[in-house]
Amino acid sequence: MVEHVREHSLIGQPDHGRIRPLKRAEIYRVLDRMTEGLPKAGRILLVPPDITRLYSYAGVITSYLYKKLSVDALVRILPATGTHRPMTPGERCRFFGRDIPDHAFLIHDWCRDTVDIGTVPGAYCAQVSAGRYTGDICAQVNHHIVDQSFDLILSIGQVVPHEVVGMANYSKNLFVGLGGRAMINKSHMLSAICGLEKALGTRDCPARVLYDYAQQHFIDGKLPVVFLQTVTTRDGEELHLNGLYIGDSRVPFEKACELAQELNIVHVERRAKKVVTYLDPEELKTTWVGNKGVYRTRMIVADGGDLIILAPGVRAFGENEEMDAMTRKFGYKGRDYVLDLFNKGAFGDDKIMSAAHLIQGSSDGRFTITYCTKPELMSKEEIESVGYQWADYNEVSKRYDPHTLKAVSYTHLRA
Repeated sequence: MVEHVREHSLIGQPDHGRIRPLKRAEIYRVLDRMTEGLPKAGRILLVPPDITRLYSYAGVITSYLYKKLSVDALVRILPATGTHRPMTPGERCRFFGRDIPDHAFLIHDWCRDTVDIGTVPGAYCAQVSAGRYTGDICAQVNHHIVDQSFDLILSIGQVVPHEVVGMANYSKNLFVGLGGRAMINKSHMLSAICGLEKALGTRDCPARVLYDYAQQHFIDGKLPVVFLQTVTTRDGEELHLNGLYIGDSRVPFEKACELAQELNIVHVERRAKKVVTYLDPEELKTTWVGNKGVYRTRMIVADGGDLIILAPGVRAFGENEEMDAMTRKFGYKGRDYVLDLFNKGAFGDDKIMSAAHLIQGSSDGRFTITYCTKPELMSKEEIESVGYQWADYNEVSKRYDPHTLKAVSYTHLRA
């Protein structure tokens, strides 16, 4: 464990009604102050997100810390990939830069690399889910977190609206990003049963409370973890870091949530009949992660409306063969359909996360979802086989040019 780390908060100051983006020099100064206040460590593990958080600014922070800390310590980087595929050398280069050697990177395998560190009781799960989920959930993390391989663990990530945990990062970076099959499967199903609309953009939704229980009981005071959490925005192709929050308690996460809810949620007065969303081809290559285009827009699509997903990089359903096969087998065909299969045991005890994903990726017939892919990457027949409509990206993008459409980030219908 580490002694309590002094909290650091760096927030862009208001400027003509907007939060001024932080300057690179300001960011480096606060990182320098943080490292000066850390206990001396000979072995340090950095835990950033993967390429699906390309716009988190975590790549810049990880690169800076690696160069600074590796002068005096052995430093390794373990991307919090969760169920995603490992990062390719090209993705690592784009995200972290060219200066970090390949041997510095470790790979997380969510099925083989985790150990059990405790159990969240079924009674607690029932309490947080209003009785919808009543089973025990085993908390698991990558063995590098708990086997004393490292003297210090720096968890680096982005606080941003999230469909499962309400607001991403903090304990989620460990229990999902570096989590195991039992925790990921069951916590995602608990969240799906409770409903995406009750989670997205909400700080203390059921899954968040679940992960934080595990954090408080099995991590805090026992393991040497410090969290570095970012809040970002984009202006066209330009990425801005608007806030950086550092500490080993929940408080920096709570502060980051306040800023992210202000900057990363756009409220609208009424639902739209047609919504167009774009999936960056470098960041989102499967519907497993590309369905963020569904999760984060569904609250503003009108009944009977159309959601058009421009997906030039999508070439598969799942991030791994198992989840790809489950999606192809069952499809995005609605909550009731999937819950019936779940109750009949179709997903077993170790694949129920795919059931949660299929529930969240369906509109339940409330609006149409059209995936616009490049035919050579994902065919019309494949898309339609899982319950979506299909259109040719090359044609649709002529009408809805992703380079000229105005981005509005995550959206909520105004209460």
